[in-house]
Amino acid sequence: MNRIAVYPGTFDPVTFGHLDIIRRGALLVDRLVVAVAVNSEKQSLFTSQERIDFLREAVRSIPGVEVCRMDGLLVDFVQQLGAHFVLRGLRAVSDFENEFQMAGMNRKLNPEVETVFLVSGEETMFLSSRLVKEIAGMGGDVSRFTPASVIPELRRRMMARLGRGQA
Repeated sequence: MNRIAVYPGTFDPVTFGHLDIIRRGALLVDRLVVAVAVNSEKQSLFTSQERIDFLREAVRSIPGVEVCRMDGLLVDFVQQLGAHFVLRGLRAVSDFENEFQMAGMNRKLNPEVETVFLVSGEETMFLSSRLVKEIAGMGGDVSRFTPASVIPELRRRMMARLGRGQA
C-alpha cells in the first residue's frame, strides 16, 4: 500500500519553514501532495498558479513530492486522492491551538482523516509567510527565509503594496 499524505497551505510565499516540513514529511510517505489552498478569506499576494510554480521549483529535487491546487474542503481533497493523512507543521503553541481545532473539525467531517503534526526545526520555527512579506516590504534581506526564485517578485509586490516603488 502506498502511503499518501497531503500538506495543505496557502504558501504565500513559500518559506524555508514550509520546505523543512516538506522534506521531512516526504521521508515518511511514498507520496506527498503539497496542496496550494485557495482561501477566500485571505488576500494573497501571489495567485494560486504563481504559488504553485514557486513551490514546484522549490521541491523539484525532492522525490515523491507533487504540488497541486486545492479548492474546497480539505477532507474532500484528501478522500479524492486516497490519502491516508494530513501533514501539518507546528511552530509554536499558538499554531497548536489553531491546528488542533482544525484537526478536530476535519475528523468530524470525515472520521477517516488523520492529522499528523511535525514540529518545525529550530532553524525555521520563527518563520512565517507574513513576516517574510513584511521584511521584504521594508527592503530587508529575505534570502535566508525564502527561495531565491521568489525574492525579486516578492520584493517588487511588497514595495508596490506599501507605496515604496521598486526595490
